[in-house]
Amino acid sequence: MARPAAQYACSDCGYSAGRWFGKCPGCGSFGTLAEEAPQATSPRREARPLLKLVEVEVEEAARITTGVAELDRVLGGGLVPASLVLVGGEPGVGKSTLLLSALAAMSQKQRVLLVTGEESASQVKLRAARLGGAENVEILAETELETVCVTLERELPAVCVVDSVQTLYSAEIGSAPGSVAQVREAASRLLRIAKELGIAILLVGHVTKDGSVAGPRVLEHLVDCVLQFEGDRFNAHRILRAVKNRFGSTNELGVFEMTGTGLVGVPNPSALFGQSTPGEIGAAVACALEGTRPIVLEIQALVSPTDLAMPRRVGTGVDPKRLAMIVAVCSRHAGIALAGADVFVNVAGGLRVDEPGVDLAVALAIASAAKGVAALPETAAIGEIGLTGRLRTAAQMDRRLDECAELGLGAVVAPAGTGGRGKLRILQAENLRQAIVTGLHADRQRA
Repeated sequence: MARPAAQYACSDCGYSAGRWFGKCPGCGSFGTLAEEAPQATSPRREARPLLKLVEVEVEEAARITTGVAELDRVLGGGLVPASLVLVGGEPGVGKSTLLLSALAAMSQKQRVLLVTGEESASQVKLRAARLGGAENVEILAETELETVCVTLERELPAVCVVDSVQTLYSAEIGSAPGSVAQVREAASRLLRIAKELGIAILLVGHVTKDGSVAGPRVLEHLVDCVLQFEGDRFNAHRILRAVKNRFGSTNELGVFEMTGTGLVGVPNPSALFGQSTPGEIGAAVACALEGTRPIVLEIQALVSPTDLAMPRRVGTGVDPKRLAMIVAVCSRHAGIALAGADVFVNVAGGLRVDEPGVDLAVALAIASAAKGVAALPETAAIGEIGLTGRLRTAAQMDRRLDECAELGLGAVVAPAGTGGRGKLRILQAENLRQAIVTGLHADRQRA
């Protein structure tokens, strides 16, 4: 019998090849291709009868509430039974803390299990004592995949958290724990157990140096939902997003604050991120839409003369390409001289915004910094900017205006045709030049 051909897989991106490369052709990383043990040939099985979709019986299973409102929002209303969820994030961002808090809340109504491969049971108990309420959480300190699978089949918990999937290993796979082959095998077996036994399983996954989930893409393709933690250990606030969700929207966002008793959800992030100082130059208030949640936030800008041949356009929390477009439109259609200046834009609070409804606020903050005058106090700017300088109405404008009114803002600079909202004044503008004249305090006094 011929010896199976060797296969090499990249530990960063999962690229597979029949021979070794010093540089991975998939992601360009050096020294990441490692040999995988050949897979055992499975016995031949008989074909199963086919069904038409009309013949399939659908069981309406209620979602499992995690007890953490912000986590339920991102999941789409709670955990779906028999689903496989991947939670990724940088080390120290709070993945284990959040999931332990969720297990503590769920353990009051159903049986839950924590499989820990990175910490001992005593170390987990120390964290649980700080969080409180985790007395009913069952724990298994194990890294062998076969033992974990047998335990799940015997105990049948409603929810299981595996922290982390990179620590699991199977004796049938020759590679080391954390390799592509081991992670793929662990995820495949746990997926099969989740579907067959109806257990909701959450996998904690490490991230690579570029922020993507390690393991790598094979994990994202296998699981039903991928949650990504944003933030760092030096910032008190964390953002939880859904990168993939088969049972809900991927546009929802959860905001948490790290406290002495663990991660606490922030039910009103607008009050947190929308705080601004009246009369501050280079600042403007925007209202972004994350899924169904409008969030009022502060946009900060700095315009500084440069000695470089090519001025810098640096954006933190905004798309750099969209920032370059807004700067070009400001120069061409609003008469703001930015060709010889560096432009820096930041979204306060560490939030990342990709939707076009904040274009006008970014332009207003840049104009304020360039002109040296402050924007109107208690005024937000909402609208999309076109390449011609014309303003377009942002999506779901009513939700945004309601959020601004609820936060106590007095006025909103918006595209022409935007309807009023109670006591909230709408300062309409046809194009970017008019919006800047309207939104800047000193320019409005002269107008």
